[in-house]
Amino acid sequence: MTSSTEPVTSYAEAPARTVTTKGATYAYRELGPRGGIPVVFFVHLAATLDNWDPRIVDAIAKTRHVITFDQRGVGASTGKVPDTIEEAADHAHEFITALGFEKIDIFSFSMGGMIAQDLIVKHPDLVRRLVLTGTGPRGGKDIDKVVGVTYWDILRATLTRSDPKEFLFFNRDATGKAAGKAFVKRLQERTTDRDQDITLKALRTQLKAIQKYGRSAPSDLSTFTQPTLIANGDNDRMVPTVLSEDLHRRITGSQLIIYPNSGHGGIFQFHEKFAPVAAEFLAA
Repeated sequence: MTSSTEPVTSYAEAPARTVTTKGATYAYRELGPRGGIPVVFFVHLAATLDNWDPRIVDAIAKTRHVITFDQRGVGASTGKVPDTIEEAADHAHEFITALGFEKIDIFSFSMGGMIAQDLIVKHPDLVRRLVLTGTGPRGGKDIDKVVGVTYWDILRATLTRSDPKEFLFFNRDATGKAAGKAFVKRLQERTTDRDQDITLKALRTQLKAIQKYGRSAPSDLSTFTQPTLIANGDNDRMVPTVLSEDLHRRITGSQLIIYPNSGHGGIFQFHEKFAPVAAEFLAA
């Protein structure tokens, strides 16, 4: 057990907290040493607090104050699920402001990376360092096709009594299947005070928001000045890998890591390599 004087550095043991602002209550967890700039995690489509890979969170929480949170209307957060990614970014700003932070680092995955980009467009001085994984730019080619891919893989998972993330995040070869099962198992390490699953209605709303984002005019990412780390697998079916390369071209000075023989969840499949890289980048 962690003593009362030592910070919790295991995501499985991170205390659940809430903060209420502007008519909504946001559920969040925090861990790691307090003080300095926190690392706020922006989560993916259909995800709750229980969907972060503890191997990545714990690596960063060894030296940094880490905060994960549920978007409005998802998991244990109240309020209405936002209809657009831009609105989700406004809600993220509400949450961060309610906690009293004027500067943060962001770790984001998939839809969370889209929300992070929209947040920086509106509040460029809020974010110091940025990690974008498994994501793409507003108006990116084929982002709007995520709806069809998602429903198809949910069906495939249902027929095989599997977790949809095994299909959506990982290749369906022997390596990918093993990585997917290992990832899903890690998500079960927290055994108490677990979050509520997303509702089907909330999932549909998020999918429509991503579709709108994919069909919108691009944002000007050349204005981004924060150091940015971009990562993905080389075979991302949800947010095509070429969009990570697109982000890399648009964000001046950004770093790009593409992991071989892996999909949307490449950072989870290669967590042993990626977690220390991400932790070092955010510590700089």
